[in-house]
Amino acid sequence: MRGFIQLLAAVLLLAIILTVPNYPSSIPTSTSSSLYNTIKEKQKDYYIPPEDARIDKVWKKTPGLNGKKVNIDKSYQNMKKDGKFIERKLVYDHVSPKTSLEDLPPSPIYRGHDQKDMVSFLINVSWGEEYIPDILKVLSDHDIKANFFIDGAFAQRHKQLVTMIVEDGHIIGSHGYNHPDFSKMDALSTEANLQRTNDILKAFTDKEVEWFAPPSGSFSDITVTTADKLNLETILWSVDTIDWRNPTKDVLIHRVTTKVHNGATILMHPTEVTLLSLEDLITQLKKDYKIVDFPQLISEKR
Repeated sequence: MRGFIQLLAAVLLLAIILTVPNYPSSIPTSTSSSLYNTIKEKQKDYYIPPEDARIDKVWKKTPGLNGKKVNIDKSYQNMKKDGKFIERKLVYDHVSPKTSLEDLPPSPIYRGHDQKDMVSFLINVSWGEEYIPDILKVLSDHDIKANFFIDGAFAQRHKQLVTMIVEDGHIIGSHGYNHPDFSKMDALSTEANLQRTNDILKAFTDKEVEWFAPPSGSFSDITVTTADKLNLETILWSVDTIDWRNPTKDVLIHRVTTKVHNGATILMHPTEVTLLSLEDLITQLKKDYKIVDFPQLISEKR
């Protein structure tokens, strides 16, 4: 009888073990503990510290970047079937910086982090309505989300075009109202202009505007601090197509491809030469970079 009870107990224990998910694998055995310890010892060799956002002397407000640290338990689970350390099977956790962009004082943003092989298109719109539909088609064909900084007066005149831009999922930012020179405006007139534009654009997106590109890149400290008061980041660029001067297609593409860099912001407008160049420009940029929207470009994610 005692033997039967012991046998029954053993069977029940085995049944319990088999029904607990990952029971044998969740704890290193004597034969695998060396692998676990190896991962634990090597984790410091693969640690990448985070980088804080900062105010750069040249590039002003510069995004930070997440760090990386080895997740020992997940890495062990990933390697245990092999029974040996395999670098490519390491699993990482992100380590956030202590200082993010939003923690910094008001300052323009010119570019993303120089370790991110990404670029972003900034398209300033105060005119050129005849080229926008075809530009949108090229972007859509390549599954690219750009950033359209739209003049409030333009948005009032061309509601259908702005709706098309929004429906295609592009980022909408402010270009002020009626292409003013913000460097010559005081705080009150700057705030009134920006608020007027924000109200117009919000009607299209049902979202608060977050980004502001001053026309012609003309601004002052008053511009930046007033924009910040309205929760707007002031956006400039690091690579200029100078498409408004009507260069040839070859000149425009050469200008961009010889100056492009990690984290580049590429300024363009809805012009004929931009439309004619866009297909080939995208193809060349994609060889070395991922083309992303502005929020992704300046995010801390690697």
